[in-house]
Amino acid sequence: MTALLAPEPLVFVDLETSGANFANDRIIEIGLIEVDENGAREWSTLVNPETPLSSFITGLTGIDDAMVCSAATFRELAPTLLDRLRGRLLIAHNARFDYGFLKGEFSRIGVDFRAPKLCTVKLSRKLFPQHHRHNLDTLMARHGLSVAGTRHRALADARLLWDLWQCWHQELPAATIRSAVAVIVGRPELPPQIDPTLLDDLPEAAGAYAFYGEDGRLLLSRHSSNLRQQVLAHFSVDKRESTLIRDTWRIDWREAAGELGARLHAIDLARSGSPAAPERAAGRASSRLPVAASQLCSWQLEKGTEGDFRPLLVLADDIDFALTDDLFGLYPSRREALRSLRTLADAHRLCHKQLGLEEGSRGAACTAYRQKNCRGVCIGKEAPALHSARLMTALARLKVRVWPFRGPVVLIERDEFGMREDLHLIDRWRLVGTEHCEEALQARLADGPSGHSFDPDIYRIINRFLQAGRVQVRPLPPFFSP
Repeated sequence: MTALLAPEPLVFVDLETSGANFANDRIIEIGLIEVDENGAREWSTLVNPETPLSSFITGLTGIDDAMVCSAATFRELAPTLLDRLRGRLLIAHNARFDYGFLKGEFSRIGVDFRAPKLCTVKLSRKLFPQHHRHNLDTLMARHGLSVAGTRHRALADARLLWDLWQCWHQELPAATIRSAVAVIVGRPELPPQIDPTLLDDLPEAAGAYAFYGEDGRLLLSRHSSNLRQQVLAHFSVDKRESTLIRDTWRIDWREAAGELGARLHAIDLARSGSPAAPERAAGRASSRLPVAASQLCSWQLEKGTEGDFRPLLVLADDIDFALTDDLFGLYPSRREALRSLRTLADAHRLCHKQLGLEEGSRGAACTAYRQKNCRGVCIGKEAPALHSARLMTALARLKVRVWPFRGPVVLIERDEFGMREDLHLIDRWRLVGTEHCEEALQARLADGPSGHSFDPDIYRIINRFLQAGRVQVRPLPPFFSP
């Protein structure tokens, strides 16, 4: 029977922690059920987090400071725990939580922990798609299970997962469960030139990823709401022989709390000519973003005679686009700016001479007027003030928004489980950096304002999220007193 339940070595894992944040919180209890051809074995231990527990955590778990103060630290337990986890499929309810905490704790002591993992939430959804709720309490009621111990204690909840696993094997054919597990765990065959540990490292989280060729050349860069799912989809059977997969030698990614961070990371990866060490090894989010091209330009309305406004091309090298009013459009070159203005003029019957798109003698009709696509400001048939009003209307949708804060801001982004928090420090539409805790943020602030140039892609992304109210904004004092 054990061979049927465990065609490979399994370990059912539950953790109790001091909170839900990977960066700041610690494991306080571990419960394991190891299952293999020799049967099932239990192991559990309290863990000294070396930090006080909150009353909320004590109320939830029943674990208090007195219970953990004399327990072993994670560093002391690590060799035993590694031995029990090694070579097994790690099974947990919301496995991202437990796996993330284990990986984080091991990382703090210099151990690069990897393991294949299976989430029983996802497995329940796959096996019983007719049901909408799959939290552990709901599954207990649905399958008639009870807790052998105290709920929200690690070993009791690990036992519950083992009971649930056995229950599913009584209700469904083993082949059905094996098939669902294979889909969720996602172990496609990788080309020989790609590091196979990729399969264990890829997180089920938002972020950005990039494929690189043998020479380090960027082949593909995208953002995703689920890195693991989207990256592994490239290696499905029907795509395995594609040119992209044959040419890919390296895959890097940057994890994020949500879409804003994922899009910012995607810009960084797309512009990286020579990929740096991936974030999973660096431990700190990169703040390096390429400087915008020196040809970046915009149209600014210049007032001539009363009511007569005309577009003047200005360069980002000469003025700070984040702080300059009456800018319209962001263009990588003068050529693109002129092309856009000409298109706008033709769409709104604006005068090419008045806009500076063509020269001609005073009082002579412009080319557009001769083609019946100008209302005649060039020959006095339309008042300059009226032409200026139509120009402003046409340009309105292209207006560049002036930085709306007195100083920098922190854009706070959290993942859907509340386990990851990204603190994006933004100054005058520049990304100064992304941190994950208050201490690191304050250290970044102490470095002063960003030295990056105005970047149109960064501006567009941040402005879109601010306008939509999709992130929490925390204003900060100016870097320098005015």
